[in-house]
Amino acid sequence: MICVRQFPQAESGADVPRTSTHPPTAQLSYCERKKIRPGYLEQSFQNRFCYANVTAETDFQRLTQDHPWLLTERLVVKPDQLIKRRGKLGLVGVNLDLNGVKEWLKPRLMKETMVGKAKGTLKNFLIEPFVPHQQEEEFYVCIYAAREGDYVLFHHEGGVDVGDVDAKAQKLLIGVDEKISEDQVKKELLTKGPNDKKAVLASFIVGLFNLYENLFFTYLEINPLVVTKDGVYVLDMAAKIDATADYICKSKWGDVEFPPPFGREAYPEEAYIADLDAKSGASLKLTLLNPRGRIWTMVAGGGASVVYSDTICDLGGVNELANYGEYSGAPSEQQTYDYAKTILSLMTREKHPDGKVLIVGGSIANFTNVAATFKGIVRAIKDYQGPLKEHEVTIFVRRGGPNYQEGLRVMGEVGKTTGIPIHVFGTETHMTAIVGMALGHRPIPNQPPVAAHTANFLLNSSSSSTSTPTSRRKGPSENKAKVEGSPAKKVKAGAPVTKASTLFTKHTKALVWGMQTRAVQGMLDFDYVCSRDEPSVSALIYPFTGDHKQKFYWGHKEILIPVYKNMSDAMKKHPDVDVLITFASLRSAFESTMETMQYPQIRTIAIIAEGIPEAHTRKIIKAADEKGVTLIGPATVGGIKPGCFKIGNTGGMLDNILASKLYRPGSVAYVSRSGGMSNELNNIISRTTDGVFEGVAIGGDRYPGSVFTDHVLRYQDTPGVKMIVVLGEIGGTEEYKICKAIKQGRITKPVVCWCIGTCATMFSSEVQFGHAGACANQASETAVAKNKALKEAGAHVPRSFDELGEIIKSVYDDLVSKGVIQPAEEVPPPTVPMDYSWARELGLIRKPASFMTSICDERGQELLYAGMPITEVFKTEIGLGGTLGLLWFQRRLPKYACQFIEMCLMGDRFGGALDAAAKQFSHAFDSGMLPMEFVNKMKKDGKLIMGIGHRVKSINNPDMRVQILKDFVKQSFPASQLLDYALEVEKITTSKKPNLILNVDGLIGVAFVDLLRTCGVFTRDEADEFVEIGALNGIFVLGRSMGFIGHYLDQKRLKQGLSMCCRDAMSSDMRVIIYLVTTTTSHNQ
Repeated sequence: MICVRQFPQAESGADVPRTSTHPPTAQLSYCERKKIRPGYLEQSFQNRFCYANVTAETDFQRLTQDHPWLLTERLVVKPDQLIKRRGKLGLVGVNLDLNGVKEWLKPRLMKETMVGKAKGTLKNFLIEPFVPHQQEEEFYVCIYAAREGDYVLFHHEGGVDVGDVDAKAQKLLIGVDEKISEDQVKKELLTKGPNDKKAVLASFIVGLFNLYENLFFTYLEINPLVVTKDGVYVLDMAAKIDATADYICKSKWGDVEFPPPFGREAYPEEAYIADLDAKSGASLKLTLLNPRGRIWTMVAGGGASVVYSDTICDLGGVNELANYGEYSGAPSEQQTYDYAKTILSLMTREKHPDGKVLIVGGSIANFTNVAATFKGIVRAIKDYQGPLKEHEVTIFVRRGGPNYQEGLRVMGEVGKTTGIPIHVFGTETHMTAIVGMALGHRPIPNQPPVAAHTANFLLNSSSSSTSTPTSRRKGPSENKAKVEGSPAKKVKAGAPVTKASTLFTKHTKALVWGMQTRAVQGMLDFDYVCSRDEPSVSALIYPFTGDHKQKFYWGHKEILIPVYKNMSDAMKKHPDVDVLITFASLRSAFESTMETMQYPQIRTIAIIAEGIPEAHTRKIIKAADEKGVTLIGPATVGGIKPGCFKIGNTGGMLDNILASKLYRPGSVAYVSRSGGMSNELNNIISRTTDGVFEGVAIGGDRYPGSVFTDHVLRYQDTPGVKMIVVLGEIGGTEEYKICKAIKQGRITKPVVCWCIGTCATMFSSEVQFGHAGACANQASETAVAKNKALKEAGAHVPRSFDELGEIIKSVYDDLVSKGVIQPAEEVPPPTVPMDYSWARELGLIRKPASFMTSICDERGQELLYAGMPITEVFKTEIGLGGTLGLLWFQRRLPKYACQFIEMCLMGDRFGGALDAAAKQFSHAFDSGMLPMEFVNKMKKDGKLIMGIGHRVKSINNPDMRVQILKDFVKQSFPASQLLDYALEVEKITTSKKPNLILNVDGLIGVAFVDLLRTCGVFTRDEADEFVEIGALNGIFVLGRSMGFIGHYLDQKRLKQGLSMCCRDAMSSDMRVIIYLVTTTTSHNQ
C-alpha cells in the first residue's frame, strides 16, 4: 500500500491543452475536487485531505478550533480562484506559521490584482500543511483527452519552473478503449525518472489514470507531484470534468459547483439562467461581461451568438459589450420570456449617457417557432417598457425561420404601441447588418423589404393544384452530378472498409430513431418538392411502443410508414436502408448508435443529440472508423443535399427550403459546425450563387463524428461541386488540415473560409461560447490565427463575417466568367399543401368548434370551473360537493347541499395513471433504487414512467393543482417519503424535457401511498394491498365522471345532441369516459 497525502490546489503551473464540452467541461476549485475523490483514490491509496478555507469573513479563532493542525504545522497559503502560475505571480506563501499566514494575507485578501489581462479581487484562499522536500523529489504528471485517446505526460523535473511540458515531457497515448499498465508506464514515461521511485510512480500513474477514466475527467494535471521516503504528495493540481456525464457520475461526484474564471464575478442572474437551462430541453446561456455596457444582445443560436459578438467587437464595441449569451433548441414562449426579462432587468439598472441598444438577432432557425419565442420577448418588453424608455433603449431585430413573419410583426407592433424604437428585419437583410446599424456604422433603412408570408410559398397560385412543373433545364455541372445520383453499392464481405464519398443520392433510404413526426414530415415534404419517386424515410424505430404504422402526408396523399419497437426488425424488413437518423436522447444515443453499427448496411449515421459525454462520443467515433461508417454529429441539425435528401429538420420549413432553392442542386458545397449557421449559409449562398450542392453541419461538440476535411475532400472529389465554403470556429486545429491540403494540391477548387470567434482574443477573461468545442486552449486554436493561416494557404478569407457573402459572390462570378459554372434556368417546384395545424398557427384559417361548453375553460394559464379559477376552488375549501355544484349546476351551492351530494357519491373501477404511478414509484423506492437508477432502468426497459409528463404544463409553467396538492401534503402528512422520491425523479426527467414533470395523477398516486402508510390507520400490508387492488382508481374515475355528467347536462340545457367527434374537438373528460365505456364493454364481453 502506498501512502499518499494530497494537497491539491486550484491550478498548476503548466500550460497544457484544456477541454470544454456542452454543458462546458467544468474547471474545479480545490473544494469541489475534494468532494469527488474520497472513496475512489482510497481504493488504491491512503489519502489525507488537509486544508482550511479563508475569506474576508473568516474567524481565525473558530478556524483553529476546526483545524487544530494550523497551530502546530508549517503552512502554505495561496488563492483558490482558478489562477495559473501563482508562484511566479508572488501569490504563494511558503513555510509560514499561522501568524505569518495572517501577515501574508493582509496586503492580498480582498485586493484587486491583474492576472494576464484579467483584473479581479482575491477573495478566497487556502491554507495547507507545508511538505518539506528536495527539488529532485518533484515530478510533473498530466492526463488530457484528445480525439484519438488520452495522453499521459510525465516529466522528471516538476515545480514552478517546469516550462514547456509539451516539448520536454515524455508522452504516452492510451487509445480509446485501451488499458494502461505499469510496465507500459515504466517503458514509455519513466525513462528519465529515478530508478528507486519508478515502481511507486508507475503504480500511482496507473491508479490516477483509472480514476481519471472512471470519473469522466477530461483534464488532470499535478505539478508538483512529490515522492519522498514517506509517501506520495500531490502539492498542486488542476482538473476538469465532463459535466455532461452528470447522469452517470452524479452519485460519485456529489453536488459539484463550478466557479467563474478569475476576473469575472458570479452573478445571481447567471445562476438563474443556468437553472432555467438545466430544467429545459432547450439551451439558455448568459455570461455578463460588463454590466455597465451599452450594447446588450439576445441572440438565438450557439453559432450565431458568436458571430454577433465578433461583429460587435470588429466594429469597436468590445468595451461596451455587456453580455454574451444565447437561446436555442426551440424554447417555449414562457422560457423565452423568463430569459428576456432577465436581460431587460439587467440593462435597465444603470443609465448610460449615450443610451443603450439591444440586439435581438439570430440566424435562420431550422425548427424553432420564431413567433412563439418572440411573443415571449414581447411580453418582457411590455413589462419593462417604462425602464426601457427611461434608459433610452433602441432595439434592433433580425431573424428568420418557421413563422418568422408573425414574429417580426408582433415585434414591430410592440414598438408602435409602446413608443420604444424597434427596427425589424428578416431574411432579406444580412444577419449581422443590424450590428452596423446599432453602432452607427451603416444607415437604418426607412422601409425594409417585406418578406413574403410563409403561406405564399406553400399555396399553389395556379388553377391546378396537382400539376407538376416540367424539369429544370440542366447545365453541364448538373449533368455530371446526375452520375452521382445512383444508389450506393453494397460493401462485399471481406472487402476493405472505406467510407462512402457520396453520402446521399436521390435513392437514399433512411431509418429514423425516435417518434419525431414533425421532422419526418419535413423530410417527406422535401422529398416531394425535389420530385423524388419515393419517400426517403422507410421506417421509424421507437422502443416505447409496439410495432404499428404512423400516418404521414406525401404531397396531397396520406401514406402509412411502419414503426418498429426493435431495430433488428427494421433492418431485416428494409435492407435497402443505408442511413440512420437518431433523435435518441443524450442518455440513450450512445447505446442506440453502437447498436446501429452492428448492421453493415448502414453507411451514414446522423446523431442529433447534444450533451453526449465525450468519452462515449470517442468510442462511437472509433467504432465508426473501424466499420467505415460516416458520422454527422453529435449536437447537429444534420445536413442537406438539394434535390436528393435532407436530415431531419435541416433547412427549416418549406418556405425556407423554397426561398433558398434547396429543392434543386447548385454548384456550392459547404460545411459548418453550427446548425443554425448552416441554414444562414443556405440563405447567403442562394442569394449570391446558383445555390447549394450539399451542406453538412458537423456539430458543435468538441469531438464531432466527422471533421471539416472529411467533407471538404469529398467535395473536392465530387464533379458537381465547383466551389467550397467552410465556416470554422474558435477551438481545435482541424482548419489547419485544410491549409495543408491546399498547399499540397490535394484541394484545387476555390475554398471560401471564415472562422468565427475572433472576439475571444479581445475579452479579458475566458468565455465559454455556445458550442462545446468553441474554446481556444492555445494561440494556434484562436479564430484569428486560423483565419490568417487559411489566407496564407490560398483560401479566400473575408475580413469579417459581414463580408462573407461578398467574397462568395466574387468567387462564384469569377467561375461563371471562366465557364466553370453555367447557371441553369429556374423552374418552380411542385406545391405542397400546408398542414392544418400550421395554417391555424399562422391564422390563415378558422374552423367552427365541434363541441361547445359553458361550464369549464382550460385555454388560459389556469383551469376555470364556471368562471372560478381552480386555485380558488382549492383555497375556498368548497369541497367535492361544491365542485360538483360548479360543474353540474354552474352555481356555488350552500354548505348543506354540498354535504348531501358528497354522501351520495360512489365510484367504479378503472385502470388509470394513478394506480400505475403508485405501483412503479413504490416498487422502485422499496427496492432501494436511486432516482437516477430508476429512470435509467425504465429507459433501458423501454417503459414510460407513469405519472410523469404533461402536454401543456412544464417546469417553467407549473400546474397549480400539483403545487397546491404538494404543499398540502408537505404541511399535513406525517411523512412524504415517496413524494420526495418522485420529486427527485422529476428533477432528472425535466432536465431532458421541461414538460416531463410530476403530473397531478403521479402526485396523487404517490401521495396516496404516503397517506396509507403513515396515517396510522392501516398496517403496512393493508396499505400495500389497497394499492395492489386498485383503490386509487376510484379517485380518477370520480373526477372524470363528475366532469362528464356536467357536460351531459350542459348539452341537454343547450338543446344539443351528443355525438362522436375528433380528438381535438373533445374535452379530456369526454375522451376518458369514452375510453372507460370502451374498456368496460370489452371486459364484459
